Amino acid sequence: MAEVDKTTHGSCVCGAVRYRVSGPLRPIIACHCIQCRKSSGHFVAATACPTEALHIDGDTLQWFASSSEAERGFCGSCGSNLFWRRKGANSTSIWAGSIDGPTGLHIAQQMFTGSKGDYYDLPDAPVAPA
Repeated sequence: MAEVDKTTHGSCVCGAVRYRVSGPLRPIIACHCIQCRKSSGHFVAATACPTEALHIDGDTLQWFASSSEAERGFCGSCGSNLFWRRKGANSTSIWAGSIDGPTGLHIAQQMFTGSKGDYYDLPDAPVAPA
């Protein structure tokens, strides 16, 4: 029996940056840290893949060094947040909301819950140790 090709596609809101991931994605991690809340306007729900499995098309992708350890990728045209990566790591986080179509993923873990906004309750998922 032939193996099913698992390819995920996604984009920014204007479509100037499109990406595809060849292979499986990590379950969603919800991050409630202040940087994620400020950069997204809420908490971030992100999956991840090995960086070599992520193929990005479009010339408006920009990277912002959000700390000395990590950077965030966004579309320079529409401002959509798309990616997060730790400098020197071999994986890239992908904002789950940027994925086209059903993902089949679920929130498996939450991080930095002590920094969550006071206007929402936590999703029902395990909390990672701080």
